[in-house]
Amino acid sequence: MRKNTLREDANQVIATSIAEVLPEKAVKRALESFVMPKGRLILISVGKAAWRMAKAASECVSVSEGIVITKYGHSEGEIDHIRIYEAAHPVSDENGILASEEVLTLTEGLTEDDTVLFLLSGGASALFEVPEISLKEWQRINEALLKSGASITEINPIRKRFSKVKGGKFAARCAPAKVYNLILSDVLGDPLDMIGSGPCVKDSATSEDVLHIVEKYHIELTEEEKELLKREIKGSFDHVKVEICGNLEMLLKAAKEACRNLGYTPVVLKENVTGIAEKEGRAFAEYVVNHGEKGHAYLMGGECVVVVRGEGLGGRSQEFALSAAEAIQGKDICVFAFGSDGTDGPTEAAGGYVDGESYKKCREKGIDPSSVLKRNDSYHALKQISGLIVTGPTGTNVNDLMIAMVAH
Repeated sequence: MRKNTLREDANQVIATSIAEVLPEKAVKRALESFVMPKGRLILISVGKAAWRMAKAASECVSVSEGIVITKYGHSEGEIDHIRIYEAAHPVSDENGILASEEVLTLTEGLTEDDTVLFLLSGGASALFEVPEISLKEWQRINEALLKSGASITEINPIRKRFSKVKGGKFAARCAPAKVYNLILSDVLGDPLDMIGSGPCVKDSATSEDVLHIVEKYHIELTEEEKELLKREIKGSFDHVKVEICGNLEMLLKAAKEACRNLGYTPVVLKENVTGIAEKEGRAFAEYVVNHGEKGHAYLMGGECVVVVRGEGLGGRSQEFALSAAEAIQGKDICVFAFGSDGTDGPTEAAGGYVDGESYKKCREKGIDPSSVLKRNDSYHALKQISGLIVTGPTGTNVNDLMIAMVAH
């Protein structure tokens, strides 16, 4: 006899997986051998996990001064010697720019005896920014990129060209001080120059690469902006040390173990899902229906994209889940997807959950999932059938998980 419902099992996997990749463990483990500088230790923490990373670091080392820049609602109180700022994500706002300018002011005039402990997590591309162009233009370009279907590894090289801090420019400003860059990675494969648009890492893309991406996604730019794209980013990084302290690999490992502890046999199908959420969700569900075995859990990790066609509300994980509903209707199967940061798109939900009853529940409420997906309105559909996954801000950010469980 089954002890839990599929939904209860899903909730347990979500909670256990996230707990294993929270910054506290990752940061404290990385700082175990940290050597305090002769001079000042300046702590800068940016991203969705910035507050928790900074809090953990402040309990391990003695910080002279510091700044945290995180997403609205993601800070959890004061930290000694550290100023806390909140700003907008996924598109920068004035608060983020003002906070970033404060970072540049704080790190002026450092000496070779000083060290900057730079803690970086997902969301930093929007939160840590001093643009070369007007805020209005910066927002327009970012919104166009985010709606285009471009991947994060295509978006970030463009962001770097319009920025005074991305593409290694921040680390260059800190010289001759040493920079220790500790990263919670939210980019598949952990390409160091792409995570947070690489404030401490030399850019690997060329100006030719960037211009090609702009043409591919038909991003409208002024002549002045096109000239900025043609500039190559240069600099020496001998004073910089970079280390990954948490990533998708660790999240997947935790999810596998959680499934195994619940009696499922875990099978990882993909570790680098990057396709369109609607198509990926449907294909995933169809695979599990056709090939899945009882008592098995099928896992994928990555970060899908959403092509915005309507004016609805939702996110990539919600679209992934809702698009799976039709294929699994009537089956003793659940499919759920969630962002490890606890936020999916411009919503308070972390993701979405569907099972064999979800499609029927939608139709009974007059909801046509196909039409909903065309309007990008997965949030409201899932909300009506209790299919939202709501964790609140988790304090971490290491990509998304997509999981299907086949009942025993």
